[in-house]
Amino acid sequence: MARKVKVYDVKGSAVKEITLPSVFDRPYRSDLIKRAFLALMSHLRQPYGADPMAGKRTSAEYRGRRRDYGSWANRGLHRTKRIRVGSGHMTGVVRFVPQAVKGRRAHPPLAEKVWYQEINKKERVLAILSAIAGSSLKDFVSRVHRINELDVPVVVEDALDTVAKTKELEMFLRKIGLEEELDRIKEKKVRAGKGKLRGRRYKKKKGPLIVTANPSSALFKSAPNLGIDVVYYDHLNIGHLSPSGKYPRLVIYTEGALEKIKEKYGGI
Repeated sequence: MARKVKVYDVKGSAVKEITLPSVFDRPYRSDLIKRAFLALMSHLRQPYGADPMAGKRTSAEYRGRRRDYGSWANRGLHRTKRIRVGSGHMTGVVRFVPQAVKGRRAHPPLAEKVWYQEINKKERVLAILSAIAGSSLKDFVSRVHRINELDVPVVVEDALDTVAKTKELEMFLRKIGLEEELDRIKEKKVRAGKGKLRGRRYKKKKGPLIVTANPSSALFKSAPNLGIDVVYYDHLNIGHLSPSGKYPRLVIYTEGALEKIKEKYGGI
C-alpha cells in the first residue's frame, strides 16, 4: 500500500508530501538480510594461520623399543617422541605431540582456509530491497536509533547536497528532531581487551545514513565529522543499510535518490 511521507527543506521545515516508491512496500526479510550481511563480512576477512613448523623444532624422536625405558610398567612410552640426546634432566622428556608440554597444536588454523562466502546475485539484491523497505518501519528502526516522533524514512530536498559545513548539517538534523540521536553517536567507549593497543581504542555507535543521487555531493565532506555515513545510491549495500545485520538503519534520502532507487529497483 502506497504511503506518503513528509519532505523537509534544508531549514528543517516540512514543505510537502510525496508517495514512497513501491520498493518500500516489500516484506521485511531478516533472514535474507542476515545471509547477505555475513557474506559481505566474509569478504573483509584476512586469512591467518600458524607457522607450519610451530611446535616441531625439537630433537625429540621415537625410541622404538620399550626396554629402553626400563620396566614393564613403562610399556607404551616408546609411542611418544622424547628427547634422547645426552643424559641430562631433559632426557626422555616428551615433546612434539599435542598433549605434551611445548608440543604442536593438534588442529591449528590454516592460512589456506577459504573464508569467502558466495551469495546469489538475486538473493543479494532482494536483501538490499528488504533492507530499504525496513528503513521505513519505525518499530524496527527505533530499536537502535533515537528518532522520537520522527517518521521514517526521512526525505529531504536535493538542496541538502549543497550543505558543505558540518555545523549547518547538525542544525538541520536537530531541527527535524534528531537531537538525542546526535548525542548518542557522539559518545565514545573504551574498548575492552587488547584492541586498545592496536589502534582501535574507542568504540562508537553507528549514526544515520544519508543516501544521495549526487556523486559529488558536499555531504561527503560535512557529514562524516558528525559520525554520519553518506553513500551514492548506486553503491548501496547491505553493510550500509543494516550495519549489524539484524536491524534496519535510520536512512535519510534525498528526493533525487528516491527517484533513482525507483528507476533502478522499480521493475524487480
